[in-house]
Amino acid sequence: MNHIQQRIDAIGAQRLLQMGRGIEKEGLRVNDEGALALTPHPAALGSALTHSSITTDFSESQIEIITGVHQGVQACLDELAEVHQYVYQVLQANDERLWISSMPCSLPSDENIPLGRFGTSHIGRSKSIYRMGLGHRYGRRMQTISGIHYNWSLPGVSSEAYFGLIRNFRRQAFLLLYLFGASPVLCPCFVQGRPHQLQPLGDGQGALHLPHATSLRMGRLGYQSDAQASISVSYNDLKGYADSLYGALTQPYPAYEKVGILNPGGEYNQLGTSLLQIENEFYGTIRPKRTVQRGERPLHALRERGVEYVEVRLMDINPFDSMGISAPTMRLLDVFLLHCLLSDSPPDSPAEIAEMKHNQHMVAERGREPGLNLQRQGKEVKLTEWAQEILQACQPIAAALDQAHGTQDYSQALAQSQTLLANPAQTPSAQVLAAVSEQFGTSFKAFGAAQSEWAREQTLARPWSEALTAKYQELAAKSIQAQKDMEAADTVPFEEWRQCYMSPEHLVVS
Repeated sequence: MNHIQQRIDAIGAQRLLQMGRGIEKEGLRVNDEGALALTPHPAALGSALTHSSITTDFSESQIEIITGVHQGVQACLDELAEVHQYVYQVLQANDERLWISSMPCSLPSDENIPLGRFGTSHIGRSKSIYRMGLGHRYGRRMQTISGIHYNWSLPGVSSEAYFGLIRNFRRQAFLLLYLFGASPVLCPCFVQGRPHQLQPLGDGQGALHLPHATSLRMGRLGYQSDAQASISVSYNDLKGYADSLYGALTQPYPAYEKVGILNPGGEYNQLGTSLLQIENEFYGTIRPKRTVQRGERPLHALRERGVEYVEVRLMDINPFDSMGISAPTMRLLDVFLLHCLLSDSPPDSPAEIAEMKHNQHMVAERGREPGLNLQRQGKEVKLTEWAQEILQACQPIAAALDQAHGTQDYSQALAQSQTLLANPAQTPSAQVLAAVSEQFGTSFKAFGAAQSEWAREQTLARPWSEALTAKYQELAAKSIQAQKDMEAADTVPFEEWRQCYMSPEHLVVS
């Protein structure tokens, strides 16, 4: 019996059934022509600041739908679908829908992409100022990229074990980019005025692409930052991780000092001048997380109470699934994350971290290229060989989950992944590229608009009841009242509050 089998047996069926997962899904609101909707976040959806299920991400036009934590995959998907249904019903009033692709729709000029607005409370103002800072630092276009975050936990896992999971995840994340990347092509408006190595699809007027790309979102044109490349973050333990983030959150960064906190008119440009304004600005394929208390900084919560769950951040929205993610994909993620948790996880090193970054860019931009080699411990290894090793190692984990749940679903999800490994043309990225090329006259906008309308129709066709309408109307009303209460509770001047919130003392445990 190998050590993975022993470790999965030690967890036991009862704990496996208590595995928790939740989803956060971002999506741009678009009009019927596939252009960014510039209308405010609909009032009928409630307050983006305080609603537990419906908020906005970077842009006022970027809805984020959040599920609770579920011990069943289908229950999680059912909640995701229910919230989507209510959102779509509200959006019908303006003939809007959600863009079902990670790479954005047709965008206006950078300064006309609206920032999220969260009201006049101090925390609400800080959220908008943070977004203003992101726009100054990275450009607003980059922030309109959308994705799916998969939050995952298992009872009884220590912070140390979660960091072992994270190290293995980062080593092997290329497999998920290959299997589930769905952004090989984008609208030319996204890179207007920026240097890039993309190739025209057709005449290049309607789409740019890379022929073997899996996820341009996770490549050099996506959520990347040259400034953040200088942050040397180790995932070897909680202390090392927290210390490296603390430095990025507290040390001034010359380029951002030039931007300044206030503009000449006295309006805020950003929350601070350090390399990171706040913790959420740090980009990564996976994050250790802990639920925060009101007014608490995430780094303080992690340091004081340890890791509660991990947030997987590299999943593209699948335009061929009405929810952007399917049950088999979620089950494969469960298997993969358990594999990362149960496998030996040696400490990372600067050399290995550089390899991980290289591999991420290679697979994001060239993942379906025949014979592609990656780097592993200073040597070249074929992507397909390494991926096959991982999938084979996952088999006992899938079998144990099936036994616990009384299904074959997990083994079937794993078998589907092995099929995709053997048949790159069946991957979502290849299918997106084929559809844009062959069915939509090489127009990414036309493809995205058609798939978004299809997803809307599929979702609205699901059963609905007046009781559900009443439920979401009540949630919206309560969230609006909660925002008003927060606004009324603020008594000190905002600048005093900002300085207190941003102070290094709030990042450490006393």
